[in-house]
Amino acid sequence: MKDGIDALRLTAEAGGGPVEPFGTAGRISAMDKLASSLRDILGHSARADVISFAGGMPASELFDAEGIAAAYSRALRSPRQVLQYSTTEGDPRLRAAIALRLSARGLETTRDQLVITTGAQQALALLSAALLVPGDAVLVEEPTYLLALQCFACADAEVIPVPCDRGGVIPEALEEAVARHRPKLLYLIPEFHNPTARSMPAERRREVAACAERHGLWIAEDDPYGELRFAGRPEPWIASMPECHDRTVLLGSLSKTMAPGLRLGWLRAPAALRQACVTVKGAMDVHSSTIDQAAAAAYLDSADVDGHLARVCSSYRERCEALLTGLAEALPVGSEWVRPAGGMFVWARLPEGHDAADLLRHATERGVVFVPGAPFFSGPPDHTTLRLSFPTHTPGEITEGVHRLGRAVADMSGTRT
Repeated sequence: MKDGIDALRLTAEAGGGPVEPFGTAGRISAMDKLASSLRDILGHSARADVISFAGGMPASELFDAEGIAAAYSRALRSPRQVLQYSTTEGDPRLRAAIALRLSARGLETTRDQLVITTGAQQALALLSAALLVPGDAVLVEEPTYLLALQCFACADAEVIPVPCDRGGVIPEALEEAVARHRPKLLYLIPEFHNPTARSMPAERRREVAACAERHGLWIAEDDPYGELRFAGRPEPWIASMPECHDRTVLLGSLSKTMAPGLRLGWLRAPAALRQACVTVKGAMDVHSSTIDQAAAAAYLDSADVDGHLARVCSSYRERCEALLTGLAEALPVGSEWVRPAGGMFVWARLPEGHDAADLLRHATERGVVFVPGAPFFSGPPDHTTLRLSFPTHTPGEITEGVHRLGRAVADMSGTRT
């Protein structure tokens, strides 16, 4: 995979002349300012009297804590092995277990196609380092996952937003962006998108795959939420489509299905790019935690993972419904939102003339918080948008939170209750 190898070569050859501090000092400064504002929101979330729709966290009370503890006990039966250094690619047993689950979901995969990473965020960072050089254009959905934007900024890439509708990237807009910017990478979250909660229909996925084939475009298909489906039927992965299976990197995570504290993710990539990612990872952290990988492998091999996920999805369905039921009364007349078929979020848009950041100020006073949508945009932001996360509260708490949100809307309009 010449592009990835060239990226590594150029990185190695860089230097010798004056270097701007941190390479991307201005971008990092801007990201830190944004991160600070989000930390403030999450700081409010930590208060016991606040109902938070802000964080993208799974429900901790639904973790299979006993099963995970038992998996660690099994892993520690071989302490000298699991407490030692490991291979950069990752524990072969964990890679085999993940490959088995991917194959069962319709994407034939072997363990040798996978690299275990320290969370899916590291998988994206490895891909960026292995594939991109400063100035490369990266296409993203508008809006998109905030930390992906930060990752591409750290790679000094030029991020180009592609207009979207409820089915994801608009094919005509994608073609126009590819022709104009000659990008190297297209970053997508086709299933239960963060932040918009939408899912990309199969036909749209095929159009994206055909575009990648025509233009030699790499695709990063991020799938952290795909197993959190509580309605409808799954669509095929873009990575499974013959037009671009050799140009697609699939990213995944155990954070939403097991526990985020494990910090385990993975990437599935064609051989040359996969090896470039392994080289970068070796330089970055040698390998992900040996003991955590061994425990995750033991859990996936022995636990009723599908039964656990069925319970999680059933609970998320109830919590999502509680949120959706209350929004019609809480938000201003003319507001819109997407009804998700899975995942962790509801994306809403207030009527023109409203500002989600202004609403957040009133909501915080009422003891409820959410994330305004503006930070998820790489182009001009839509200040009327907001993202609400539903997993971390019971339906009763969510109902109360939506009532508080409704009172905040009344405060904002001058009809304080």
